[in-house]
Formats: sequence, C-alpha cells, structure tokens
Amino acid sequence: MNINATLLASMIVFALLALFTMKFVWPPITNALDERASKIAAGLAAADKAKSELSSANKRVEEELARSRTETTARLADAERRGQAIVEEAKAKATEEGNKIIAAAKVEAEQQSVKAREALREQVAALAVKGAEQILRKEVNASVHAALLGQLQTEL
Repeated sequence: MNINATLLASMIVFALLALFTMKFVWPPITNALDERASKIAAGLAAADKAKSELSSANKRVEEELARSRTETTARLADAERRGQAIVEEAKAKATEEGNKIIAAAKVEAEQQSVKAREALREQVAALAVKGAEQILRKEVNASVHAALLGQLQTEL
C-alpha cells in the first residue's frame, strides 16, 4: 500500500468525521452547555435577588424591633408614672383616713373623759352627801369629824 493513498484516505475519513461531528454531535453539546450556563446564570441571579430581599427583610425587622423597643420603653415609663400616681393617691387617701380616725378617736376620748368626770362628780356628790349624813347623825365632835373626813378621803 502506498503511504500517500493511506494518508489521503485518512484525511478524507478525518474530514468526514469532522463534518459529521460538526453537523450532528457538536450542536447538541453546545446547546446543552448553553442551557446549563443559562440555568447557572438564572440561579445566581435568583440567589442575588434572594440575598437583596433578605437584606431588606432584615432591615425591616431591625426597624420593627427598634420601634417595638421604643414603644415598650414608652409604655413602661407610662406604667411607672401611673403606678407612682396611684401610690401617691393611696398615700393621700390613707393620710386623710388616718386623720379622720384620729379626729374620731379624740372626740370619743373627750366624750369618755367627760362621762368619767360626770361619773366621778356623781360619786363625789354621793360620798359628800353620805359623809354629811354621817356627820349630822353623830354628835358634833372634832376628832370624829376628822376621822370621818379621813375615811372619806380614802374612799375618793
């Protein structure tokens, strides 16, 4: 066999194979590679979009948390003020009620004191009458009168 014929046949077979590959094999491979590249690009775009959405969602969450914190702080301060006001009001009412009770107790003590004085006066009057009665029944004698007055004094 001739080397030139073999070389020529090999070149023709190579050319036919190259044409066949370029016509039937290469287009599906390039289409598959292009589809894969477009899917990867779409996935990366979706990831970037999700990343930006996550960033904006995080910002909104932070803003909401800040708003919630300030609102909570304001409510706590308001509750503290209300609590102080209620405590002050309760103290004022308790003081007023205490003053009323003290005034009532003073009035009642004064009334009992007056009643005790009246009872004591009645007893003194009764003893004085009793003593005078005993003195008048006995004869007039200074030593007996002194003894009766001493006895009366001990009874008082």
